[in-house]
Amino acid sequence: MGAFPGQHNARQYYIERLELHVAQFPMVSEPHAHDFYLLLYITQGQGSHTIDLITYDLRAGSLFFLVPGQAHSWVLPADIEGYILFFTADFYLQQYPAARLAEYPFFNPGHQPVLYLPPNEEILLPLFRRVYLERENGASAPNHSLVVGAYLFLCLELATRHYAYVPQEQASYALLQIREFGLLLNQHFRTEKTVRYYAEKLHLTANHLNAICRRMLNKTASRLIQERVIAEATRLLIHSAQPVAQIAYAVGFDDASYFARYFKRHTGQAPDSFRHNSTR
Repeated sequence: MGAFPGQHNARQYYIERLELHVAQFPMVSEPHAHDFYLLLYITQGQGSHTIDLITYDLRAGSLFFLVPGQAHSWVLPADIEGYILFFTADFYLQQYPAARLAEYPFFNPGHQPVLYLPPNEEILLPLFRRVYLERENGASAPNHSLVVGAYLFLCLELATRHYAYVPQEQASYALLQIREFGLLLNQHFRTEKTVRYYAEKLHLTANHLNAICRRMLNKTASRLIQERVIAEATRLLIHSAQPVAQIAYAVGFDDASYFARYFKRHTGQAPDSFRHNSTR
């Protein structure tokens, strides 16, 4: 999802009740990436949220933070409730300094991208509610963007304060490598599909990267690369009308026939059959 779903402020920010967002865009459960910042506040329900290959518990009181370029997917219960808030760097920078945006700890890959807050906390949740109400009731006001930006700034600043109160385990070297691998994979999976490429970027050998992935995720690095390619291909097959040859090119295959064999080898179905079975 490179662009915000249909809101009149789509180029700056987007907020929606999570349960409504999921109902309107069911494909967001599949691995995908954004070119904007994302905040996800859960008020009800238990599930999981995978960010750059690492899976976290999702429960009431959890607040997730994503930066542009991160891939994520989730498993949500039917009774999920909460808020999802997207914003662009430009929207933040209209009022606040770039240096501050770069300093937030939850946007740093060395820290967990989630805060686990008490389900009844009364500091951050009201700010999400205020942004949502401002979208509903104040969108026509001339200072609308200023007000939303101020609420967002308060949310990030207060989350930073709350973050400091929570004991943070130092991320292990292996976990940091997995997170970096996830970021690189999301950026380059269309053009680079070898373990060696990512290992060199991480200053590792291919065997070492595979060993880390097996230990941390119980999968090889090559399997994770394949899964990212297939996830993007299946998303395009289901949610676009592009011909298979165009989808093959979009995920880095010049030869549509080779792509079809690759896809069938990893899914058990040819691309056309998969599309037909998934959309009927």
